[in-house]
Amino acid sequence: MLHLHSGFAFVPDFVCVIERRLSIMQQLAPLVKSISDFFWNNILLFLLFGTGIWFTVRMRFIQVRRFGHGLARLFGGFSLNGKKADHEGMSSFQALTTAIAAQVGTGNIAGCAVALASGGAGAIFWMWVSAFFGMATIYGEAVLAQTFRTTVDGQVTGGPIYYIRAVFKGKFGKFLAGFFSIAIVFALGFTGNMVQANSIATSLEHAFGWDRLAVGCVTAVLTGLVILGGIGRIGRVSEKLVPVMALLFLGGGVLVLARHAAAIPAALTEIVTQALTPKAALGGGMGYGMAAAMRYGVARGVFTNEAGLGSSAMAHAAADVDEPAEEGMWGLFEDFIATLLVCTVTALVILVSGVYAPQTALRAIQAGTVDSSMVGAALSEAAFATVMGRWGGPFVAVCLLMFAFSSLLGWSYYGERGLEYLTGTSRWTGVYRMAFLVCVVLGSVGDVGTVWQLADVCNGMMALPNLAALFLLSPEALRLIQAWTRRQKSAPDRA
Repeated sequence: MLHLHSGFAFVPDFVCVIERRLSIMQQLAPLVKSISDFFWNNILLFLLFGTGIWFTVRMRFIQVRRFGHGLARLFGGFSLNGKKADHEGMSSFQALTTAIAAQVGTGNIAGCAVALASGGAGAIFWMWVSAFFGMATIYGEAVLAQTFRTTVDGQVTGGPIYYIRAVFKGKFGKFLAGFFSIAIVFALGFTGNMVQANSIATSLEHAFGWDRLAVGCVTAVLTGLVILGGIGRIGRVSEKLVPVMALLFLGGGVLVLARHAAAIPAALTEIVTQALTPKAALGGGMGYGMAAAMRYGVARGVFTNEAGLGSSAMAHAAADVDEPAEEGMWGLFEDFIATLLVCTVTALVILVSGVYAPQTALRAIQAGTVDSSMVGAALSEAAFATVMGRWGGPFVAVCLLMFAFSSLLGWSYYGERGLEYLTGTSRWTGVYRMAFLVCVVLGSVGDVGTVWQLADVCNGMMALPNLAALFLLSPEALRLIQAWTRRQKSAPDRA
């Protein structure tokens, strides 16, 4: 529910209308959750995981074979002040940082803690497995996004919308592309952004006592200053913000791990053992089991890297490169950075610091008595506090602020592209951006638990047509990658 302070009486009356709508959504929460759980537990996790395996096998483990080559390109293209993105596209590094900006959100800090509490240490192993195969999926998405991109009102654009139209002809293809577009507008433009804004406001209120509405208004203003400048400004800000926020969080994580270095081998052993043990027993005969570890680990991997959802492909479509397969190399590192680096550091910090009590967490889950201190950002804050003391909470809050803010920038762009396809023009972009900012304010002061469940449903709606198109177009992606690889081998000086 919304809690507005009297000092902000100037807030328009429509906020009260939205409050009533959110109240209705709370009543529908059980139904929305049931739909979300059905999608993700019974269908999507298997499809997303399977697609990653399919692309990995078809591309002969390209995430391994070409990792070194991609790493060289990453550091070679690193820049905090690259070329200005325009209607012709942006640099590959800007596309990568824009995609990472959207992927690295609150889930990378709070979500890992949830996975640990719900699936045990073994969930981290399956998160790694999911991320590994997801790298191949994102590679394929980036290649196809470049191949089937187009121009709308003079602006280069692309992504699943256009390669779905390419593989599914006629009215059915048009329907699926529209279906995807509607899903991404609602998932990222009008629901997911509320959750990210809520995370910013809640964390800053907890760490510094700041008013949530005031935080929401400031966040909306700062977000507006970026997104109102279009993809050019988003690209320029992302290329600066993403490296800084990643290095800050990873640096803090390394500090904690260094202090608890003696506990790292035991934590890694626990991760592998619980992941591969059918019934990982804890005290009293309880245990998470392999099934729970796999379920929550794969889910966390998917949620943090967006492999198979198709959203990040929109950023890669805007990159100005010579060949589609070249852009795929940059796509590999989205997954690597978002999941294999950031999420792994989060998980290890929690495990080695001693703040995670698996027996207590499991008993609370079974009894339905889980409180906020056992999961989410609070658990991460407690872990960092073992080394940083009273600064542990503020440190995590600042990291959450940057992570969530970066997601707002990327998600605004993705939703914009979806609306652009639905309307056939960019004339409604201004209206969309203002609505996006309104949702940021509302999300900051509201209870958005049900909204998050609705966003999960919309994410599932995005994934289904995208995965179908990826599977059918995999021969084309493979052909482009093989041709590019042959040219690279014949001209090593270009590598």
